[in-house]
Amino acid sequence: MTSHPLHADHEHQHGPGCGHTGIQHAGHVDYLHDGHLHHPCADGQVEEHVLAISDQNPADCTGGHTCQGHAADHVHGPGCGHEAVPHGDHLDYLVDGHLHHPHAGHCDDHGPVQVVS
Repeated sequence: MTSHPLHADHEHQHGPGCGHTGIQHAGHVDYLHDGHLHHPCADGQVEEHVLAISDQNPADCTGGHTCQGHAADHVHGPGCGHEAVPHGDHLDYLVDGHLHHPHAGHCDDHGPVQVVS
């Protein structure tokens, strides 16, 4: 029995070398896929995971954050070129191993994540 929602009708097998970015999360690896964080289960099902808001990955405004990995006028959103990552109750964007969040005309730093190749 799972405490995470299942992603219905998911035919793709996630794993090392599957083509999706792996993120170390809660003692296992999840895979970024179209704005979702997928966790492959032993029974072949796929759970939907979300990175928790935590001390390492806060959801606070960091208005003074100087963005690395993109131009200062870059705006995160669908099609921006960065992968969307579910974080708490919102989406962040993966930029050089950090979660970036668009907010009030600037980019907040919501902390590092461990990318697994």
